[in-house]
Amino acid sequence: MRVVVTGGGGLVGRFIVAGALARGAEVTVTGRRDPGLPGGVGFVPWALDAAPPALAGVDLLVHAAFAHLPGRYRGGEGDDPDGFRRLNVDGTALLFERARRDGVGRVVFLSSRAVYDGLPPGVALAEGAEVRPDSLYGQVKLAGEAALAASCGGLSLRATGVYGPGPGHKWTGLFEDYLAGRPIAPARGTEVAGPDLAAVVFLALSGVCNVSDLILDRRDLLAEVQRLTGCPHPLPPPSAEPVRAMETARLRAEGWVPGGMAQLRALLPAMLPGAG
Repeated sequence: MRVVVTGGGGLVGRFIVAGALARGAEVTVTGRRDPGLPGGVGFVPWALDAAPPALAGVDLLVHAAFAHLPGRYRGGEGDDPDGFRRLNVDGTALLFERARRDGVGRVVFLSSRAVYDGLPPGVALAEGAEVRPDSLYGQVKLAGEAALAASCGGLSLRATGVYGPGPGHKWTGLFEDYLAGRPIAPARGTEVAGPDLAAVVFLALSGVCNVSDLILDRRDLLAEVQRLTGCPHPLPPPSAEPVRAMETARLRAEGWVPGGMAQLRALLPAMLPGAG
């Protein structure tokens, strides 16, 4: 199986690459520069502002590349919303059209929970729910879903926050602040482990799927860090912020069972400052 992962050097892309390699695939990643991934992973230079690469003979294309300010997704447009939209909407549409013309076997698009952000409290976040993004990020992701459906078809993954080891992972700053004794604001959110997200890519599904696992309070996360490090600093209070769970009925019907807190505890040691 030949697999191409756009943005395969990023945190989420790396998990998808690892999942493909574990399944014996021949993997190529794209990006502005070669990330030097192990396992014989190939590299083709490509970014969203360039003509899409040739995709003939590719069995699976996973589009995980996204142009944004470093560390920011919502608000990732900075002071250039038009450029942000042009890169991520137009560049994505051109990629999917190239995939259609070149006869790619299957296409998977990394969308986001953000397509639901404008729904009122109490509305269940099921795949059949109304979508109402209230950020440019969410609007751009929804436009990507539409482009996929209109061109080659495939699967759009409405993923929640993705965590796991890797350079500059999503909790790097949080862990550094806690271990240094800096004040930590309470917060809660939905999360999924990178390996669990990667497993979804290889399920024979089309349309849209929610991908989520835990509702995680920052206090509980840092309690695990405290347990591993013996850090004496106090934990933040529990968050009172309401968080809506994402329903994952389609994935559960396919036998997908995410790792929950056991997965978090298994991955956490490699995510601490100085690990590896």
